[in-house]
Amino acid sequence: MGEKKILVTGGAGYIGSHVVKLLGDSGEHVVTLDDLSTGFEQAVVAGELVVGDTGDRVLLDRLFERDRYDTVMHFAAHTVVPESVADPLKYYRNNTSSSRVLLEAAQRYGVEHFVFSSTAAVYGVPEGGRADENTRLEPINPYGTSKLMTEWMLRDLGVAGGPRHVILRYFNVAGCDPAGAIGQSTPNATLLVKVACEAAVGRRAGVSIFGTDYSTPDGTGLRDYIHVSDLARAHVDALGYLRRGGESCTLNCGYGHGYSVREVLQAVAEASGEALNIREEPRRAGDPPELIAVADRIRATLGWTPRFDDLGEIVRTNLEWERRIAARDPRAYWAA
Repeated sequence: MGEKKILVTGGAGYIGSHVVKLLGDSGEHVVTLDDLSTGFEQAVVAGELVVGDTGDRVLLDRLFERDRYDTVMHFAAHTVVPESVADPLKYYRNNTSSSRVLLEAAQRYGVEHFVFSSTAAVYGVPEGGRADENTRLEPINPYGTSKLMTEWMLRDLGVAGGPRHVILRYFNVAGCDPAGAIGQSTPNATLLVKVACEAAVGRRAGVSIFGTDYSTPDGTGLRDYIHVSDLARAHVDALGYLRRGGESCTLNCGYGHGYSVREVLQAVAEASGEALNIREEPRRAGDPPELIAVADRIRATLGWTPRFDDLGEIVRTNLEWERRIAARDPRAYWAA
């Protein structure tokens, strides 16, 4: 076997594709494993794409026997909170059981490093709306629980001699590659910034606010929005940290401040020059009123420095991608 490679599961999806691009730009040898259920072949702009399921033991054996991987970056997951409430077993099957199969293969083939895409949903509804890495873990939906179970498996496997790992707990990811090479094209997306940008370019009839009676300044949910390119950089920084011998750790990925739903919608309307058709609806099951990162540890541990901590920039990059999709720009990609 030749040079060490990085296996990226879910690398054709929104966040994974941005990480694959940055890894490729950094000179890494990358293999993406994705079943393309929500991802896009065109989004994989570096390395090799293998189409398949992360929970397929036979396929994983073939990949690990063919190539030598020093690192696995694991993004493959279902991520829609309301769907997880309606169909919890789908989430435990894909997010938890398939992760176990992947971890078993990583241990069997001597993978040294593992970077895991986790979520702030593991915190549930933290007191005061802010969470650091030591905040009590009390997920309020199956999505958060399914991710937390993989965190526990990683922790216990590490104690038993498995890969050293970095668990990255994402807050609300938004924005697209500033150069416009790739973007957020997930079909039937639920992420607020994308949904609002789709409405602004006419790809949706409107946008809903789910809950206007929270105990927040304007009654709508508060979230910590992190630009996807800053999040991608955190994964590359985590890789460097592990390769330098860093110990296993868990880190929040956010900016440490938040915006309300109304503030996000106003930013999209201003950037697009279009008034949005806004519907006010009841709260959704599984949504906390406020969730903001305490994110000092990631800066201290990885030396991570955000570059796109600006709501206007987040909205601008998302809106530019949606305009390209709406115009059926051949350089973009979208669900048929």
